[in-house]
Amino acid sequence: MSIKESSTNHENKKGLELSCSEIYAVNLISGRWILSICYSLKTGKLRFSELRNSIPNISERMLTMQLKKMEEEKLVLKKVYAEVPPRVEYELTEIGQQLIPVLDQLEIWGEDHKKIKKGL
Repeated sequence: MSIKESSTNHENKKGLELSCSEIYAVNLISGRWILSICYSLKTGKLRFSELRNSIPNISERMLTMQLKKMEEEKLVLKKVYAEVPPRVEYELTEIGQQLIPVLDQLEIWGEDHKKIKKGL
């Protein structure tokens, strides 16, 4: 859900992002699909269909929108080959690859948290 640019909520969010790099980073990668896309791309380049197949329940439209956002944020590089039919590959940029250790740590933290919630 987007926030109206004229709202107080938008101003508060932008203020927090400017003053706190952690909040800026979390807002950049938050949402249901961006981390899943990063996780799928952490092993290397994937074509659109491979990427879609690697993420359960994502629609083509949503994947397209998220990839476009990630391109704008310089997290993903899209390469289009002049072939018939056209071949398109996606890969993490250098700054996107810097997320891989963060993803690995989040995975460990998530597993630990699941165990605590289950009372193990």
